[in-house]
Amino acid sequence: MAIERLRAPVVAALLLSGVTPAFAQDAWLTSRDGTISLEGTMLGFDGEFYRLSTEYGAISVDAQGVTCDGPGCPDLADYVAEIRISGARTMGDVLMPALVETFALRNGYLPRRVVQDDVAFRYDLTDPTQDRLIARFHFNLATTDEGFADLVADEADVVMAVREVNEAEIAHALDAGLGDLSGPQRARIVALDGLVPIVSPVNPLRDISLEALTAIRSGNLRDWHDLIGLSAPIDLHEKVGDAGLAVGGVEPEDPQPGGWRVQHESASGLVASVARSPEALGLTPFSQMGTARALRLTGPCGRSLSVSSASLKAEDYPLAMPLYLYVPARRLPLLAREFLGWLSTPAAELVVRRAGYVDQVPMLIPLGAQGDRLANAIQAAGEEVSLEDLREMIEAMRGAERLTTTFRFRGGAAALDPQSEGNVARLARDIEAGVYDDRQITLAGFSDGRGDAATNRKLALQRAQSVEAAVRDAAPTADWNKLVLRAIAFGEALPLACDDSVWGRQANRRVEVWIR
Repeated sequence: MAIERLRAPVVAALLLSGVTPAFAQDAWLTSRDGTISLEGTMLGFDGEFYRLSTEYGAISVDAQGVTCDGPGCPDLADYVAEIRISGARTMGDVLMPALVETFALRNGYLPRRVVQDDVAFRYDLTDPTQDRLIARFHFNLATTDEGFADLVADEADVVMAVREVNEAEIAHALDAGLGDLSGPQRARIVALDGLVPIVSPVNPLRDISLEALTAIRSGNLRDWHDLIGLSAPIDLHEKVGDAGLAVGGVEPEDPQPGGWRVQHESASGLVASVARSPEALGLTPFSQMGTARALRLTGPCGRSLSVSSASLKAEDYPLAMPLYLYVPARRLPLLAREFLGWLSTPAAELVVRRAGYVDQVPMLIPLGAQGDRLANAIQAAGEEVSLEDLREMIEAMRGAERLTTTFRFRGGAAALDPQSEGNVARLARDIEAGVYDDRQITLAGFSDGRGDAATNRKLALQRAQSVEAAVRDAAPTADWNKLVLRAIAFGEALPLACDDSVWGRQANRRVEVWIR
């Protein structure tokens, strides 16, 4: 039968997501029966699929179904997966290398680190049973901003980020054909961290507000007198090229230059300097606090929040800093996909803990350990929240423990944020595995205090019900006869933070998980 040109309906059937470009030469793909041929420029091969640039656009084709001829065809026998990772040095210095090494060893591969310069290195993974190189993980240590820029410029396949992707980066990625980076499955949280204001153990300060932190960083607050009543200049210690300081509104819009800023190349150097200087104040990741003392964060309404593993897992802490991996809407090499899937396993969580970060394994917090939260509820009670409302809530909590799995929504909207998307999958997986058999899982919805209390409670219930539906959809093999899953709501009855800030309102709009 004569070879025919590939027509549009067949093209539509073959269209898949892209892969990492690795070739730029002509190639001809022919079906096994010789009836269909496709020609173009070879863009890449991921070990399973060819990606060809044709007059119909970029097309991905299963390599098992075709033969490849021409100078652009890869050597299938000696294929090496190339995975390029770029972005935040915070993640690339220790955490990601430790994860790659452990992944390799647990899968029987031998990892070898090859240092190229101060910001670039790679891991060569060798299969000892075949005595051949099977993959290279290339790392570029930069910033979150540069990681997204590298992705758009096709110089990276995975971005290491200490913040969520912003609107400009989403637009650039869409223009580059990388899909919507804010969509489902584009962001994976590897570990949890947070920014912590720290002082020397001899400094009498115990609490600080986000507004005061912003004023210090902007240069508008430079003396300790306004904070502790003692006159001394504030020495602000910062890490060079630090990222993530915009979290919680700490990054000033127009910082003033000045000599009160002390720059450090490493977080460890920053913490050591702050710990021995009574006049110093710094911001450092929770994972690298050292011997300095952490300050509680306060709001104008008098509520305070402390950093801890539990508050970071529950997203209760205002300067939480999840560590993300962003991937484009294109097909990555099989080994890269296996690595990304492995990151949600207990073995990977153990690596996260050993590297000094907070894992995402849920914790149970007993009712007796939630005194501050209940005190906030009593303090906030008034015309909108009655004593009867509080009694109803306490009765629902009685005998239950709070799971650090919390669900929050993007900007208060209906869509869950990236950490909550992962929480849905984890809770569903545990339900399917029987972890909560013979237990009652209560999804309790809460709101901020703006607006009518009855309306807020109704909205909180709708959010709790949407989480319940998402968990049920994500657990198709669960035996729902073995446990109870229910949604309730208490509106504004249990505030975590003050409602006079954007973050405070977002923190109060949440769905908690109580296990009885």
